[in-house]
Amino acid sequence: MKTGFYPGCSMKGSAREYSESLLAVARELGRELPEVPDWNCCGATAAHNIDTDLALALPARILAAAEKDGMNEVLVPCAACYSRLSVTRHELLDDEALRNKISGLVEADYQGTAKVVNIIEWLASIPDLEAWVKKPFAHRVACYYGCLLVRPPGVVKFDRPEEPQSMDLLLKKMGAEPIDWAFKTECCGAGFSVSRTDLVAKLSGLILEDAVSRGAEAVIVACPMCHLNLDMRRPQIEKQVGKKINIPVIYITQALGLAMGIPARKLGLQRHKVAVKLSPRTAES
Repeated sequence: MKTGFYPGCSMKGSAREYSESLLAVARELGRELPEVPDWNCCGATAAHNIDTDLALALPARILAAAEKDGMNEVLVPCAACYSRLSVTRHELLDDEALRNKISGLVEADYQGTAKVVNIIEWLASIPDLEAWVKKPFAHRVACYYGCLLVRPPGVVKFDRPEEPQSMDLLLKKMGAEPIDWAFKTECCGAGFSVSRTDLVAKLSGLILEDAVSRGAEAVIVACPMCHLNLDMRRPQIEKQVGKKINIPVIYITQALGLAMGIPARKLGLQRHKVAVKLSPRTAES
């Protein structure tokens, strides 16, 4: 089994810490994650609203490159990228004429042999993950899946679209206490971060307020866009809700890395806008 890694645009830029933490965890686990050769932008989040063929061609070229390199699966940590690659694979495998057309556009014979997996699936595939935990991540956490990781259910076929549990189970293995809350699959505003920052502030504010009200000490995410909206847009969120919200937003790979004893700087925690300050839990807390 050869697993390729598709970082996408954000993990080379605004979500650099997500990539740093993933690769640090992979090294500790002894897992190789070679990048998909000569990868390109997948078109998230706007291409499918502009040009249908382009929206399929961009992800198809990535998947074709992975196939050519002998990759059996492609790990796509960004939920937006994961959605585009999963939808493209689903549509092209379901329509041979369309697959041939898109293959012609990207000048590659795309067959759909490489499976697309998200970060939760990849981590869940690691046997005895608990054995790697050296410093349990003993905190109450709000597992935030966002709207793309589990949808559309007929395409991704991953977890339950309204009440997913896979991330919660992984955090329990790390020693955390996932809370029961109402916003785990609600939208944070996604790609409207620049064009409609006011909308992002409103939606993200609802998410953070609910997490805090239920006693969460951190919000755990698996998407660069979700992290950007909940972390970098905190000033706009606080203006929207009219109060200070200090809860940090942490990538699931960073939480696992801390539990494995990997130093915080190697996980990129210093890059967050909202400082990650988590006090040790006591037996009474």
